[in-house]
Amino acid sequence: MQNAKLEFAVGLFVLLGILALSWLSIRLARMEMIGGNYVPIVASFGSISGLRTGASVEIAGVEVGRVSGIELDTKEFEARVHMRINAGVPIQEDAIASIRTKGLIGDRYITISPGASEKNLGPNEQLVQTESAINFEELISQFIHGSVQ
Repeated sequence: MQNAKLEFAVGLFVLLGILALSWLSIRLARMEMIGGNYVPIVASFGSISGLRTGASVEIAGVEVGRVSGIELDTKEFEARVHMRINAGVPIQEDAIASIRTKGLIGDRYITISPGASEKNLGPNEQLVQTESAINFEELISQFIHGSVQ
């Protein structure tokens, strides 16, 4: 009888430990298990060099969403970036999406500069104005070969 109580306590402790580690890993990865309150929007870029799924989307330095997917538009040969923006954050239809780098060689992220329009983007609508990522290797190559303009 005493042995069964000890085995039950150890089993319960192990189960709680596994649940705690699962919760912690989900929180650290910033994943959402069930839905989420967000608005999906899309933007097309000529180059997204270094941008990854899960990268942050910021307005004025405040994280307002995440990159949820990246695909190639085979008709225009542009990168289509799918973003999930927090539902309470309005994005004007004339806002500008730019790809930036944290630090000199850091991670890429998207920053959105608000526009002046009264109309906001709805779910799955597209940001028209975008600025592609700066390719530092190409700039250095142009500088070395003397073709910087």
